[in-house]
Amino acid sequence: MARTLPRLRRELDIMPSPLPEQPGLLMRDPFRYTDTVIIVPPVLAQGLMFFDGRQTELDLQAHLTQLTGDLSAGEVSREFVKAMRQSGFLDCEEFHEMRDARQREFAAAPERAPVHAGSAYPSEAGSLSEKLTSYGSDPSPGAGGDSLVALAAPHVSPEGGFTSYAAAYRRLNPQYAGHTFIVLGTSHYGEPEKFGLTRKDYVTPLGRLETDQNFVDTLARKAPASIVMEDYCHRSEHSIEFQCIFLQHVLGRPDVRIVPILCGPLAQSLFTGKAPETDPEMERFFDALGEIAANHGKKVIWILGIDLAHIGKRYGDPFTASAGEGHMQQVRARDEERLGRVCEGDSAGFFDLVHPHYDDLRWCSYSPVYTFLRSVRGARGKVLHYEQWNIDQQSVVSFTGMEFTERG
Repeated sequence: MARTLPRLRRELDIMPSPLPEQPGLLMRDPFRYTDTVIIVPPVLAQGLMFFDGRQTELDLQAHLTQLTGDLSAGEVSREFVKAMRQSGFLDCEEFHEMRDARQREFAAAPERAPVHAGSAYPSEAGSLSEKLTSYGSDPSPGAGGDSLVALAAPHVSPEGGFTSYAAAYRRLNPQYAGHTFIVLGTSHYGEPEKFGLTRKDYVTPLGRLETDQNFVDTLARKAPASIVMEDYCHRSEHSIEFQCIFLQHVLGRPDVRIVPILCGPLAQSLFTGKAPETDPEMERFFDALGEIAANHGKKVIWILGIDLAHIGKRYGDPFTASAGEGHMQQVRARDEERLGRVCEGDSAGFFDLVHPHYDDLRWCSYSPVYTFLRSVRGARGKVLHYEQWNIDQQSVVSFTGMEFTERG
């Protein structure tokens, strides 16, 4: 009897191959349970639909034989299934072993390592400092002040969003070195309606950032139902790591104290049209986070690692998007309308603009932005820079640099 094929893992990154000489689909694991990256050729890519937990290896073999007319397609089919299993891309025993091993490894690690060093930014401290200086992120004259409450910067690759990163981080200066920075990052693959915490210190090529364990433990005690403790997503997520290198560079020292919080999707609110705090556990988390931060007085600065709209074929749209052109002009107007509500601290008005059509702008920052607005009252925002960037030739991401100060 033919074996049923395992399901293809739903959380994989699957996109068109960026290599003209190797057409097909590029596949990789954003969780980094496996570091394998493969390009599936066009003919085999059509066979991915058979990995649904219902169809068999014989079904796949028959499909490939029909497509190619090659009676030896059975061997190709077997090797394809074997490669998919060994790569960790199928929901099968091989993947479960990889996943469990990586989660045990992260749980036992004494610190959170810089996963994106050497790819998204230089892995050597001197080169990294030079790169960040070249972005223009060093403090501007008169930066900061006692009224500074928060900054918002992108979490896109620093090379792509350096202008917005610099606009935000120029508002800091070394006088804030003794502060605690609550870093709200988008959890791209975290559980909906959950917040991922870790007690591990973050490490970058510039040194160590100490996680405020007392803050983390207090928050976990006050709102346990909304929290995933030692969330594995911290291992591979970039939205906090990128903020860490800018914090260390601008403050001029490695030993920065942080509270790293990964904000999972607020999916329920988009489906129901009801504000997130109508869920008692969400309200409890927002209240607890705001209360603990307020108890630290003026020694807390919030950092939001946020990107805005995601438009174009990469994100499921039927059209090609070009930064600043055509449809993207309408996107800018809608982005700016939302940012206006954020600047006013108007969480209800912001939500009213986000939830229709299940957030068709795909602001992956919805969760950290809303968390900040509900947890911090009495701050006003200012957009320092807004931009759109073609992440590929068919798709655009928008982002911003912002500051928030106390209302006068």
